[in-house]
Amino acid sequence: MMVLLVAALVGAAPVKKAFSVEEQVRLRRLQGFKPSPDGTKVVLAVRETDMDANRGRVDLWLVGADGSGLRRLTSHPDNDGDALWAPDGKSVFFLSTRGGSAQVWRLSLEGGEPTQVTKSPIDVDSFVLSKDGQWLAFSADTFPDCDTLDCTQKRLDEKAKLKTTGRVYEQLLFRHWDTWKDGRRSHLFVQKVEGGSPVDVTKKLVADAPSKPFGGSDEYTFTPDGKSLVFTARDVGREEAWSTDLDLFVTPIDGSKPPTKLTTKNRATDTRPVFSPDGTTLAYLAMARPGYEADQLALVLRDWATGKERKLTPMWDRSVDQFAWSKDGATIFISAEHFGQSGLFAASTGSGQVSELPFKGSIGGLAVTGAGLLLAVDDLKRPSDLYSVGFAGGELKALTQLNKDTLEGLKFGDFEQFKFKGAGGDVVYGYLVKPVDFDPKKKYPLAFLIHGGPQGSFGNHFHYRWNPQTYAGRGYVAVMIDFHGSTGYGQQFTDAIRGDWGGKPLDDLKVGLAHVLATYGFVDKERLCALGASYGGYMINWIAGVWNEPWKCLVTHDGNLDEQFAYYDTEELWFPEWEHGGPPFADKSGYVKHNPIDHVAKWRVPMLVVHGGKDFRVVDTQGMATFTAAQRKGVPSKFLHFPDENHWVLKPANSVLWHETVLGWLDQWTGAKR
Repeated sequence: MMVLLVAALVGAAPVKKAFSVEEQVRLRRLQGFKPSPDGTKVVLAVRETDMDANRGRVDLWLVGADGSGLRRLTSHPDNDGDALWAPDGKSVFFLSTRGGSAQVWRLSLEGGEPTQVTKSPIDVDSFVLSKDGQWLAFSADTFPDCDTLDCTQKRLDEKAKLKTTGRVYEQLLFRHWDTWKDGRRSHLFVQKVEGGSPVDVTKKLVADAPSKPFGGSDEYTFTPDGKSLVFTARDVGREEAWSTDLDLFVTPIDGSKPPTKLTTKNRATDTRPVFSPDGTTLAYLAMARPGYEADQLALVLRDWATGKERKLTPMWDRSVDQFAWSKDGATIFISAEHFGQSGLFAASTGSGQVSELPFKGSIGGLAVTGAGLLLAVDDLKRPSDLYSVGFAGGELKALTQLNKDTLEGLKFGDFEQFKFKGAGGDVVYGYLVKPVDFDPKKKYPLAFLIHGGPQGSFGNHFHYRWNPQTYAGRGYVAVMIDFHGSTGYGQQFTDAIRGDWGGKPLDDLKVGLAHVLATYGFVDKERLCALGASYGGYMINWIAGVWNEPWKCLVTHDGNLDEQFAYYDTEELWFPEWEHGGPPFADKSGYVKHNPIDHVAKWRVPMLVVHGGKDFRVVDTQGMATFTAAQRKGVPSKFLHFPDENHWVLKPANSVLWHETVLGWLDQWTGAKR
């Protein structure tokens, strides 16, 4: 009794909980940041989850570049994000849904309420400012033959009154990612910041600028003199569904002339233009091979006066993720996937020589100030926060701790990177995350996670959909292997999956699992489950028929069952045409070479099938067919369908249901106890 009394008086240490999806969906997420013109302050976009409304809400925060004075700038019930600084640093512009539609607003840091800048009748999707802060360019979906935004709104109102619901199409794409096309295109408009009628500077262009579905403000910029706009678009006519030919265009901001194509020679992707601080050079990213969406993204420098171009780092075998000019223009700082991490590099704009700055983790944002670099950094044990580091690299200094109180009450699994010789004797890398409260004397079930892409990576990254810590918190060892085709190990390694989806990658997974079982004695080889989404879902369907011996259960999310038919029901045709050697009506050999549907007769492992009803990349009939095949075969199976989700599960409540269903499935077949 005395011991209990003393403990109560002294106060016992708070009990920490194992990390789970319930904590994951509630974490604050750093979604972007911008340093002020003088580099002394940083504006942040931070997402918080409203579980009652089943959605995320984004607010603006402000912090000193030394990490001092973190405070919230906005707290409106609607979203406030995508902030940009005014040139004088006294106010920020941002995109907000307050007022019923998405518009650009301005907030003075000297006090007062935000004021609305754009008054478009339709939503603004993204925006940029001219260097002098006098002009604003924004993107909005409009009918290409409309002269004004009001025309687009009027036509939408007229459509809403129709009793008919049929859609008529004359060419692809008739739907994309998760949206049916209605004839509108993303166009760019320019107006004075102080007001005035927006001018469509991409008028009559039957193409999206910026590109759909993920292009944003990083795909267009004002020229240094503020008189023109450089932007990205795929203007290829009826070839849009099978072409990766994104080009850079330039157009005057008054719309007096039609856009002029700058990248006339390259039939592959050219995108993300950024001018040097002195305005003499345009840097952008370019691929070399038409039709290949995962080709190396290389930095190209274009002399703005002469148009002469050069590839900055022709001998460097990495694909640029993010880049930013130094203030003097002598260096471009780069983040790029690099052996399961985000590598941090500095490239000389004179010699093209690349230097690696020591770094471990993942970089979600990169900016340059006069004092050094600002980075959004996360890893397998911590969500993203803002950090600063010197130009030569070194120790990171944390400027924010957005989830400090929450993280102090949570336990995570330790992780380590490993490597082995995979297909063809090549070195293959992977990660292992240990269960929370790990005991080396115990045996643990395994969650074998297979990434999508296939040109992707399960690296040192805090993921919000496929986070291995959610399995570690449930008592599983989580293993992720970057098989042939993964990114960050050189372009040749990435290219190796073409025409070999079920070959070398499967060999790597087999050898990788054998390596894990031989190296880590705490993994219970009798309790193994494999999971994957997208290409990972395809691989699960392939494994079900050709490598089903070791598994107690499988989980396939948004994966193809029939590669040949999947060509005809997907939207971006360039992807299967590159991966499998052209369209199947010309040559189907690449589609039937490793086709899961041809091996259904050998299925035996219990399978959970998950699919989104708005997934137009891998259509949900593929998931339905997978479940039907398992049911007809008598294989224990379950089908989880989300009618309101796309290729990803994004809504907070759906994310919780997804994890509960998936982990429950693993528990059921591995005999794990909660």
